[in-house]
Amino acid sequence: MADDDRLARLTRLRREPPPLRPVVVVERVELSPRLLRLTLAGDGVRELKVDEPAASVRLLVPTPGIDELVIPEWDGNEFLLRDGTRPVLRTFTPLRVDNVDGTLDLEIVRHPGGAVSEWAEHVEPGALAAISGPGTGYSYPDRARHLIVLADETALPAAVQLASMAPASLTSTIHVEIVRGDAVIDVDLRDGDSIEWHVTEPDVTPGARLVDVVRSLEEVPDGTHVWAAGEASAMHAIRTHLFDTLGVERKRATVRGYWKPARR
Repeated sequence: MADDDRLARLTRLRREPPPLRPVVVVERVELSPRLLRLTLAGDGVRELKVDEPAASVRLLVPTPGIDELVIPEWDGNEFLLRDGTRPVLRTFTPLRVDNVDGTLDLEIVRHPGGAVSEWAEHVEPGALAAISGPGTGYSYPDRARHLIVLADETALPAAVQLASMAPASLTSTIHVEIVRGDAVIDVDLRDGDSIEWHVTEPDVTPGARLVDVVRSLEEVPDGTHVWAAGEASAMHAIRTHLFDTLGVERKRATVRGYWKPARR
């Protein structure tokens, strides 16, 4: 049985991600009742080349109840602590990266029960963390003229990047689902771009408002591409409607499940 387990383990080995590099929290800003911005600094940020929008970094924070930051090891499939447990490691879009100063900004949704969210609520300048990355971002299609962006609060930084970094020939329509009206933040838009905020209710399935937006589309015209990210089951519904109902070519849509609700 041990040999079978070892063989099964070897067959699912994954490519090792970039190493985790120490960073220090230098600033914490409350953007809204639902969003925090942390500025992190460290030598590793100087080497972090983020050239594409909607790229990602992994953020490691101390395990709850333990003040010390322990760097886990890659076991061929995932990062694990020495006792075999999983560290508190989550993926975020780096909103701003300054390779000269060695700083980057991450925006974190404030919600009860989230290990990183709880840490970010109480963290103070000088606290240690670590980052790994970057992960692959989005490449604008050569012939795209318009981009429909669908995002919940976890994907808001990526949505803003997709619009702000787009070539001048590409306009963007952004739809953002938020759980309360005071979660709206100011977003600088280019001429021709627009953003619409969709406030949901506590008893509505996460992502349902974004699914409604997609189901309201009669077609996705040639030259229009779609980027969507948020709760996994909502993204599955969006993907199904785009491909199976509207007949959108798969190369014209990027749909990413960013998270799943906690099991009860």
